[in-house]
Amino acid sequence: MPVHLRVMIAVVLGQIACGYALGISGTALSNAAKYINISDLWTGLIGAGSLIGLAGSLLIRRLSDKIGRRKLLMINMYILAGLTLLHLLTANLLLTFIIRIGIGLMIAVDYTVGNSLLTEWLPKGEGSKRQSHLLIYWTIGFILSYIAGTLITGFSAYTWQVILATGAVPAIITALFRSFFPLPASPTWLASKGKVKKANKIISKHMGRKWRLPKRFMKKKKKTPKNISWAILFSKKYLRRTLVGGIFYACQAFSFFGISIFLPILLSSMNITDSNISGIIYNGGMFVDALFGIFIFNRISRRAFLVENFLTSAVLFGILALVPCLNSMVKLTIFTIFAIILSSGLVLDYPYPTELFDIKVRGTGVGTCITISRFGAAAGTFLLSVLTNVGSAKLAMLVCAIVLLFAFIVCLIWAPETLPKFMKKEQKTE
Repeated sequence: MPVHLRVMIAVVLGQIACGYALGISGTALSNAAKYINISDLWTGLIGAGSLIGLAGSLLIRRLSDKIGRRKLLMINMYILAGLTLLHLLTANLLLTFIIRIGIGLMIAVDYTVGNSLLTEWLPKGEGSKRQSHLLIYWTIGFILSYIAGTLITGFSAYTWQVILATGAVPAIITALFRSFFPLPASPTWLASKGKVKKANKIISKHMGRKWRLPKRFMKKKKKTPKNISWAILFSKKYLRRTLVGGIFYACQAFSFFGISIFLPILLSSMNITDSNISGIIYNGGMFVDALFGIFIFNRISRRAFLVENFLTSAVLFGILALVPCLNSMVKLTIFTIFAIILSSGLVLDYPYPTELFDIKVRGTGVGTCITISRFGAAAGTFLLSVLTNVGSAKLAMLVCAIVLLFAFIVCLIWAPETLPKFMKKEQKTE
């Protein structure tokens, strides 16, 4: 229906803007090094700034549970665009770092709240499928940032600031779309606040009079605690799932963001000539595999997907780190295959943490996993930049391979199956 399409487009545009905003810092910082004296510490901090801001996902989710999804999504892209344009006004590294943290907080709104609104409006059975598709649009934004960052020239010492400021373009486009085609409130959120009549009125307005809330929302609910404590996630019942969700997401984010954001610097330290073309090939491979990941998303088990993804990625990066005397084309080929393998696992980022937790703790559980993952992403972005300059690309890749191997071991031992058709097969085998 038109309402589903409107919500989907609004979230898709947000994903493109978020991917662009996160990816643009890498090319900007590699350009900044040509004109200003920027240490490894500041390179890592500024690159990780938006990811540090993203660690506020859990707080954003709790805020959305209090005031609703719509209000946050109607303003966050305007704020993101405003913060991004501030890059034109300052070259101060501390202020740039603070701006990047603010941008990360606004991205956190789309990551958590946008995803919630989408699943709350989609027809039954469409949630996981559409969530996995979001990766394509995020990847498009990420790749566009790399292309834009490599093509923008001619502003001398201000070029890196202009590159960073271009993140305002997709943010403004998204904000304007949400203003001209306003997002509807979430009926299920309204019902959870006791506003059942208002929820049904919104459904009737956007879908027709014959549609209403499901019957379960009409029944009187038993009294339940208003707030779920974080401590419950570390109880015997949920500990394994919390550890798997947090560790798989954090280790994946550590590698993906650390490598992707500082791709120009990493390729240069690997002595790969024409890093611009090589970067486009790498990012192109990442996009192709996003499509591949979506294709196999419901065709293999979630557990097998995770285990095989981490093991293969660790082996490939281990080869790059430990096998000397590889020529540039062989390095780039292995690097591109690595991008293809690792990127396919990103399709699990939205649906798998959601599937790990039952509805009672899902909001807190998913928010916690996302928050843990952002610390992993920030650590990867900061450490891999420093390690590349201190100990060359080999040291950075070795650390990355160890992190991926650790994730493989954790998922091999603990990761539960969550896809119903494969859960049934496991039960029959048992």
